[in-house]
Amino acid sequence: MITSKPTRTAPSPPPTARPTTDGEAGPDTLLARHRRVMPGWVTPYYDRPLALTHGSGRHVTDDEGHTYLDFFAGILTNSLGYDLPEFREALQRQLATGLTHTSTLYLIEAQVRLAERLAALSGIPDPAVFLVNSGTEANDTALMAALCRAGNNHVIALRDGYHGRSLATTAVTGLPGWRPSPYSPLRVTLADNGAAGTGPTRTETDDERAVRAVHAALESESAAALIVEPVQGLGGFHTPPSALLRRYEELVRDGGGVLISDEVQTAWGRTGQRWWGYELHGLRPDAITFAKGIGGGLPMGGVIADRTLLDSLPGKSISTFGGNPLSCTAALVTLDVIRDRDLLRNADEVGSLLLARLRALQEREPHLEAARGHGLMLAVDLVEPGTGRAAPATARAFVSACRDLGLLIGIGGPEGNCLRIAPPLTVTDEEACAAATALEQAAAATRPAG
Repeated sequence: MITSKPTRTAPSPPPTARPTTDGEAGPDTLLARHRRVMPGWVTPYYDRPLALTHGSGRHVTDDEGHTYLDFFAGILTNSLGYDLPEFREALQRQLATGLTHTSTLYLIEAQVRLAERLAALSGIPDPAVFLVNSGTEANDTALMAALCRAGNNHVIALRDGYHGRSLATTAVTGLPGWRPSPYSPLRVTLADNGAAGTGPTRTETDDERAVRAVHAALESESAAALIVEPVQGLGGFHTPPSALLRRYEELVRDGGGVLISDEVQTAWGRTGQRWWGYELHGLRPDAITFAKGIGGGLPMGGVIADRTLLDSLPGKSISTFGGNPLSCTAALVTLDVIRDRDLLRNADEVGSLLLARLRALQEREPHLEAARGHGLMLAVDLVEPGTGRAAPATARAFVSACRDLGLLIGIGGPEGNCLRIAPPLTVTDEEACAAATALEQAAAATRPAG
């Protein structure tokens, strides 16, 4: 294990501000063309969306030449940042072979090497690994295996969770706005995620009430699986209470069910000092699903699970593009860089610096509340001063103000009032300080009058 501190690069030139403008796009602009051919629910950020054309380090450049410090990383996907030499060179070596795809009908050396690495990292005894292309596919596979194993379709999931966009994964998603279909192949019990009444107002009584509700749901039919995000991504980077998750795990296991840890956003050191988010809680997952940051920007996802669980699937199954040589090469070099540059510790140290700045900002600004996070997975809520009610319009204005200042961040939460901050794992102290300064300026610009 590499224990030396990651090299800190000199700070890059400050991002160039770009004013946003309202107004309908002209008929031949990229935005107008996007609207003509894309579904209406594919909605870019900002009144005047960005078209990014280049990236370097933690910076991205748009089609008008404006540069931004990227602190959302393609929704936590560009884990190494942009244009990393080791990453580019590894992909070029694979491209030079002429093979980007062969399918699982043939042996793929990079796929086997990656599966071996993942199995060893997982902490699951006797694991098997199945590689796919996305978090949705990974969660679908884990759920299907759990249902086949148990012989029922009852799943316990958490309120405000997000697990994908297929028929099955939207069914276990606990955010109503991201659950578009009224149809479901599953019977789902949504359990309390511990967000209501957090902090000093939440008591043991609240947790006991939540546990009793899950226990009651299991009395009529045991659950095939409990699926949880160790830190809820789209749900606002909320961390469910560890004791509550362990109680749920115990109840589901007592009925013969399994625990699926959805690590699509929390894996690969994102939460600091740990490869996996489940380690925050002391959980014992039977299956780990992953995607996003493992591919460094290329499509890659998968399931690591107890072999008997994955082998519960009858018949045959493949993923046409899952485990292709190019994506597996990307994943292998991503794991190498995370290990060799000690990026787990970097996430912990830079994340602590940034969280301290967020908490100090919250103390000064009445419309900021509940700064929180682990590693480089940080959030703060926008609220109405005095009432504490969610302020989603202010959150949108804040994200736009950050863009004007040359900083890209995300938005989320069950009420759309949460700022999500998740830079690449290679981010430096200097870049974190630059981002914190932009956040302070955006907070001043969006401070309610009076």
